[in-house]
Amino acid sequence: MERLDNARILIYSHDSFGLGHLRRCRAIAHAIVDRYKGVSVLILSGSPIIGSFDFLPRVDFVRIPGVIKLTSGEYQSLGLHIDLEQTMAIRAAIIQQTAESFRPDLLLVDKEPLGLRGEVVPTLKMLKARGATLVLGLRDIMDEPTLLLREWKRKKCLPALEHLYDEIWVYGLAGFADPLEGVACPAAVRAKMIYTGYLRRAVPRLTRPEPPPRREPYVLVTVGGGDDGMAVIDWVLSAYEADPGIPLGAVIVTGPFMAPERQRHFRERAERLRGIEVLTFDTHLELLMERAIGVVAMAGYNTFCEILSLDKRAILVPRVRPRREQVMRAMRAASFELAHALDPEGPRDPAAMIAALRGIVDQPLPSERGASAMLNGLGIITDLVAERVGQPARRVRAVAAQR
Repeated sequence: MERLDNARILIYSHDSFGLGHLRRCRAIAHAIVDRYKGVSVLILSGSPIIGSFDFLPRVDFVRIPGVIKLTSGEYQSLGLHIDLEQTMAIRAAIIQQTAESFRPDLLLVDKEPLGLRGEVVPTLKMLKARGATLVLGLRDIMDEPTLLLREWKRKKCLPALEHLYDEIWVYGLAGFADPLEGVACPAAVRAKMIYTGYLRRAVPRLTRPEPPPRREPYVLVTVGGGDDGMAVIDWVLSAYEADPGIPLGAVIVTGPFMAPERQRHFRERAERLRGIEVLTFDTHLELLMERAIGVVAMAGYNTFCEILSLDKRAILVPRVRPRREQVMRAMRAASFELAHALDPEGPRDPAAMIAALRGIVDQPLPSERGASAMLNGLGIITDLVAERVGQPARRVRAVAAQR
């Protein structure tokens, strides 16, 4: 194991809902401490379930008060019965105070250049003055280009990319997608972009083995946090109801954020079917995926990485709101024959899902379409971390911070 003595990495993820952002940050943090001795990683997160996950030694988290995005596009406080502006003030204060005390050598901001409603800007400016390395991490696809351009113009993100951030790490491949397609970036911003490749996910090493699901062989049906995955699960159950002879069973994971009444509805339907098991949440989803014959999922970044990493045949049913990035990812994956994609905007005919489930075993494996060469992200990221927070640079910053 290599050493990065006394190096400190701060990772910021604004999201309170969903699992993808949290799991991506956790995977990066674990890769860093798994490769280097002496480094500490602290994650700032708005996720209400971050405490449900296990973390390696030298990785810890600070939970900031959560907010939730309403269907109207507005935000409201998630757990506190206080005004949103008060919640945002508390969040910004915690973020800045944490950075002030932790004194990171590198700040990695997940996806949102200015943070939620600009909350991370004061911290970016403070750390920039101290000489810390500031990095924006972007997934392979952000949104449909015209929508992303409109959003980033409204938020005034480009000046921060040009003047505050040192680098932009793209967790994907230039040949697959450009996250800033359609955004008129200055050449100086484009020069900061480094494509790392996708983030390889591994099956966790558990001290006590977990029992496998009762239904084997099976397809895993996973919809991330579950708040927007009801239509996918409904479509799968409709297929099994229309064709009880589908040869594979199913393990359905509803996700922790799905409304309890919807979970009950799906459980009641599943109980009337042979070979269907419904779970709410599993922090070690990789184990369920590893044991599955195939996967039915939306097309979130994290799930896509898991499908490629564990070499699973997949049926993708992307969501279309509030962003179109999943539709774009699913269509690109299908064009590369890395997965089979169903049209989320067409009629949800049970026959289409039946055909997909019956045909999943005949799909090519992702590895047969070059997936292994796409998964170098964590190795590249940890290389970049070592180059950016090497001991000489940290000494210079420490002296500058004391002046």
